[in-house]
Amino acid sequence: MNKLLIGIIALVALGLGALMFQKWQFSQQPEFALYYQQPREIKPFVLQDHQGNNFANQQLIDKWSLVFFGYTSCPDVCPTTMQTLNFVYDDLKKASNNTVQVLLVSVDPQRDSQHKLNQYIHYFNNEFIALRANHGVLFPFARNLGLMYAIVDNQDMQAPESYLVDHSASIVLINPQGQVAAIFKPEIALGQVPSIDGDKLVSDFEKIIALY
Repeated sequence: MNKLLIGIIALVALGLGALMFQKWQFSQQPEFALYYQQPREIKPFVLQDHQGNNFANQQLIDKWSLVFFGYTSCPDVCPTTMQTLNFVYDDLKKASNNTVQVLLVSVDPQRDSQHKLNQYIHYFNNEFIALRANHGVLFPFARNLGLMYAIVDNQDMQAPESYLVDHSASIVLINPQGQVAAIFKPEIALGQVPSIDGDKLVSDFEKIIALY
């Protein structure tokens, strides 16, 4: 076998190896989540949890945090999402060596008192944490995480507290350094409640952890 042929074979093998490595590397990337190659910083904040304790940036350190913005009077998206998180919680704990926490941030502080949040969050999982604050704190915190919410004007004067709150159905993933790592977006189908696919969430969660 002459040197030219050996050289050609070597180049082809090198090219195939590089292609296979590239395909393998791509397969390790999150498929469904919006993943930030450069994590986003979270500005200082202070919320209160469902037990009346302060919850600030420090409580995000050394944990993977899944954050969902919702409220207890939400008729569909919130209970669906919280139930999904409960179903996959054991898988998330296993993948993260028990360093994961699920946070529900209420976008309805007027109706969601500490007591009400305490009852609501325990309905789904005793390890989940519910958080609240006034809108002056909540709105910039939500925007910092890449989410928005808005109170829907209520025209029913007979039931002024029956208003709805428009909010994202996404889940924000915060890394153990207290930075936004990814956003899991819901699947939207005509006539269906926007929802997060639990299996896809766990799959991407595992891949993101492996990148750290």
